[in-house]
Amino acid sequence: MMNVQQLEDRDLILQYLDGNDKAFEVLLTRHKQKIYTSIYLFVKDHELADDIFQDVFIKIIDTLRKGKYNHEGKFLQWALRISYNMCVDHFRRSKRRSKVSASETFDIFDVLESPDENMEDAMIKSQAYGKIKALVDQLPPEQKEVVILRHYADMSFKEIAALTSVSINTALGRMRYALINMRKLIGDKEVVFQ
Repeated sequence: MMNVQQLEDRDLILQYLDGNDKAFEVLLTRHKQKIYTSIYLFVKDHELADDIFQDVFIKIIDTLRKGKYNHEGKFLQWALRISYNMCVDHFRRSKRRSKVSASETFDIFDVLESPDENMEDAMIKSQAYGKIKALVDQLPPEQKEVVILRHYADMSFKEIAALTSVSINTALGRMRYALINMRKLIGDKEVVFQ
């Protein structure tokens, strides 16, 4: 019998549909950090992020059980699309627009894995991440969104375009303007990265 941990996402889904609940547990464990983080980055509230995260996985389970999941796409991108749509629905219901802004309790760069490094390198990297985060936080919401989805969620511009309901050219343009704006901010504030 093959170790469930080593199965691809598609195989885990098939195992789950055949009654193996452990397969879904492995799938959830494998992707929960990225999915939860993507939700939190949009809602900026841990309790709300927890609620939406649970709703996302209820929707995923319902979709899988109804046989409506399409294996052509990647599971993580599909799950991220569901989470994004649920965040948008939440903001529509509350008549607010999703904003990705600075947070004192959460830092996207804290969840990024890095190889062992000495203390000096860690401090320099931490300062650089802080400066980059501050620059990203100053971008307009649409540009911030593309930067986070591209560089944190590892989504392609095609996936970002589909997720945010814009054309690929618009997604590319937003990234381009985000980079231009960040360069301008670096020049204006004379930010130095060591």
